[in-house]
Amino acid sequence: MEKVDATKARKQQQQQQQQQQQQQQQSAQDNMPRQCNTTQLSLTPFQTDSGGQGGGLSRSAMRNFLAQKSCMERCLLILHAKVAQKSYGNEKRFFCPPPCVYLYGDAWQFGDGVASGHQKSPRRSVDEGVKPTKAAASSQQLCAYMGIGSADQEMAQLSFESGSRDYSAAKTLFISDSDKRKHFCLAVKVFYPGGQDLGIFQSRRIKVISKPSKKKQSLKNTDLCVPSGSRVALFNRLRSQTVSTRYLHVEDCSFHASSTRWGSFTIHLLQDDQTEAEEFRVRDGYIHYGAAVKLVCTGSRMTLPRLVVRKIDKQVVLLDADDPISQLHKCAFHLKGNPLRRELINDGAAWTIISTDAAEYRWAEAAGPARAPIAPAPFVTNLTLNGGGDCAVLELTGENFQPSIRVWFGEVEAETAYRGEDQLVCVVPHVSAFSSGWAFERNTLQTPLSLVRWDGVVYSTGLTFTYTPEKGPRQQQSQQQQQQQQLDQSFSYQSVFDPTVDAGIV
Repeated sequence: MEKVDATKARKQQQQQQQQQQQQQQQSAQDNMPRQCNTTQLSLTPFQTDSGGQGGGLSRSAMRNFLAQKSCMERCLLILHAKVAQKSYGNEKRFFCPPPCVYLYGDAWQFGDGVASGHQKSPRRSVDEGVKPTKAAASSQQLCAYMGIGSADQEMAQLSFESGSRDYSAAKTLFISDSDKRKHFCLAVKVFYPGGQDLGIFQSRRIKVISKPSKKKQSLKNTDLCVPSGSRVALFNRLRSQTVSTRYLHVEDCSFHASSTRWGSFTIHLLQDDQTEAEEFRVRDGYIHYGAAVKLVCTGSRMTLPRLVVRKIDKQVVLLDADDPISQLHKCAFHLKGNPLRRELINDGAAWTIISTDAAEYRWAEAAGPARAPIAPAPFVTNLTLNGGGDCAVLELTGENFQPSIRVWFGEVEAETAYRGEDQLVCVVPHVSAFSSGWAFERNTLQTPLSLVRWDGVVYSTGLTFTYTPEKGPRQQQSQQQQQQQQLDQSFSYQSVFDPTVDAGIV
């Protein structure tokens, strides 16, 4: 009994000592200043497995990428319509214009490596559900498939042949009435026959409609209207035959009706007193029949003369129509200033109008071959600047963010905090980070914003951050005060723009 009592006493004594130690640790944490919590918010450079910083990318590697961006960067552009007409029964209403993929960048010519000649490294194999054909597997060309994001329908293979390595369209996609989705996104799976998987790239959201509205469109419901400054495509068909479809397209600096490629055009609503000129004034609002518009090719920036858009009923031009244009409506165009000579037109002059959208992805393997698929690729939709001076914080809103992603201002990495898949927060680097001899901004400095993944993959955002000149050096704060203000600003969602720091979009 004495041995048992002694054992119990030792256990009780040990428990009391552990409780006292825990109480002392908790008391010490409570008395610590708030500054000590900054590391818990991940406002520190990301540490890689090798102990380095910058998400696996050095400053010299980033400098090399910025100097050779055109050679190292790849771009994948998914171009598609904003609406898709549903098919009923056994019919197949193929998407028109057909969604297509454009490839830009010299790095595509180097197969699965980047232009700098990095050695190949194995990546994850492609999904078993999508396998390349024998012809594709025996070649070194890129393999890609496009689908509507549904397991019930097979993906359509995209062909990047030698004659058109930069372009391919999926002409057999449709959505059936058994698919109850009101919106969907296209999925483009890209890989190489050797097993290198670039991932699945998604389009923008597409609205499903049953058929074009024949009722007079109202501005109370603007989902199907065409706003000024938006992008549209135009196509026509002779005798409503699908095989005779022609798309308005710009090629070799001229507008023409193409049977293979379609163009995206920005449609602008013109001022009533606007004359014909290279520079023109536009106004906001929705496009109405009878209005003067300007069509600008989004790729070549070529424009057509001032046009008046007219409504068509069968082959009759309705000169008195002034209602808003709706998706998949048939319309005609005539030059502004030239009176319309006839009210009857043939099928070749009747164009179907539809809004378009595009999803663009840019990336480069700046630190060698990627160790994971490129997609889902992050992209930024909005910037919000909080604070200013030495404690400015930039909030980035977008999609597909990851905890390992870091924001870079030019060749300078910023301290980054991950808030979620749709938000990142970073501390704006001081201008002295770009040059040790700079104490303040003497001249305007514009830096590109990039997102860098843990393995050194750089995603270009297409955005820039601008430092504007100051009259003189600011009074320097202590490091503790700067970090405390940065921490406070990271919790502020109110946009307060400082006149010395500005965020811009190119």
